[in-house]
Formats: sequence, structure tokens, C-alpha cells
Amino acid sequence: MNLTGRTAVVTGGASGIGYAVAARFAADGAAVAIWDLDLHKATEAAERLRQDGCSASAYGVDIADRSQVDRARDATNDDLGVPTILVANAGKEYFGSFLRTSQEQWDEMLRINLTGTFHCCQSLVPGMIEQGWGRIVTISSSAAQGGREWMTAYVASKAGVIGLTQSLARELGPKGITANTIPPEFIDTPMLRQAEADGLLGESIAMHEADTPVRRVGRPEDIAGACAYLVSEEAGYVTGQIIGVNGGRRG
Repeated sequence: MNLTGRTAVVTGGASGIGYAVAARFAADGAAVAIWDLDLHKATEAAERLRQDGCSASAYGVDIADRSQVDRARDATNDDLGVPTILVANAGKEYFGSFLRTSQEQWDEMLRINLTGTFHCCQSLVPGMIEQGWGRIVTISSSAAQGGREWMTAYVASKAGVIGLTQSLARELGPKGITANTIPPEFIDTPMLRQAEADGLLGESIAMHEADTPVRRVGRPEDIAGACAYLVSEEAGYVTGQIIGVNGGRRG
């Protein structure tokens, strides 16, 4: 996919799915802004991309804080150009029984996963409208499609992301902007490995691979490939869609 001349923002872009997406976009010619809560890791990630001859910059951003989002947008505009691509990937998981989930934990999931995505979209969409072209890809969760025990707050927040994305697709389509969501299923990321270490996945990741039709755990690059298509010119007629990247796995 040729993204030359485009500027892309990838939130949570310092590691895992976010970094794979940032690396793919950079390889495809985009100038990439890595927004991440951890500025140190984001800086290291951007430097790796620059060493490969790509254009990338790092910004420390708490997406739950609108003022930080707007400052990062302004800095990205100055450094790389107006972003017309957004992959809203930053998020946080929470495991816990419904009855023991505190309001603080519930609010945190909504604030980061849903409101944070709202902030990023609302901050960047005006620039896309001015350019007459835009691509939004949100990273939701397969858990939001069928529910998941011990993850009520997380699932609710990610289900909200799906609804937000589909509504944006309807409202922004006439302005040349598409919006789609990818609900990953069992992708090998630091977050998944931590869940395995905490005993939250049953016996092991390998056990779940046997239940996946393609017989392997997903890779961040699998998500990056789908994102690359969705932000391309070729995907201009694809909007409001839930694009499953799951190896045929269902829950």
C-alpha cells in the first residue's frame, strides 16, 4: 500500500499491535506519529523506524486527557503535517469479577478505552475534513462481540468503541472519511503474555492455539496488514465495518 505523503497517528504505538502498525505504515511511506503514554518507549520506537530510513516522531500522550491529545495533535501538525490517518489502538485491560469491580475500575476502563478513543477522533477529524480525506481505524476487541466473563468493564468499554466507530462512519462518510474497527482475537502481545503469566488464560497460550482453526496465535503484523488495507485508497468504499482478524477463532 502506498501511503507516501500521508501523516498517520498511531496511539499506543510504542509496542505490540501499535508498533507493528506504525512500522507497517512507515514502510509504506507514511510519516508516523507514535503517541504513547510511555514517552521513553515511544522515542525508542520512533528511532528504530528512523534508522530504517522512515519518517517518525514520538509524543508522550495520555489519551484520557484531552489537553494532552490536543497538544500532541498540534505538535504532530508542526513536525510531520496534518494527520489524515488515525489508528486508535491505545487501551487497557482489566480482569475481575463483576461484583468486585469498583466504580473506580469501571470508570477507568471507560475513560481510557472509550473516552480516550473519542478524544483522539474528535481532535483529529477537523484536520481530515479540511483535507477532504481521512481514515480512522479503531482497535476494539473480539470480547466485545460476544461478552467475556471476568472482563465486564473492559468488554463494555470496547463495545462502546464499536458503536462509536460505526456512528462515525455514517456521519463522516460524506466528508471523505472512513471509519472501521478491528476486534483482535488472541494476538501475541506483551499484554497477552502478562495475562498468561497471571494465570488468566488457562494453562497456556499453546492450549488456545489448538482451538484456533489456523493453529497459531495471532501476530501484531496480522493486525497491521489489515490496518494497511483499511487506510489505503483501495478501501475507500469500506466503512462502518467490523473486520475480524482472528484466525477463524470465535471467543
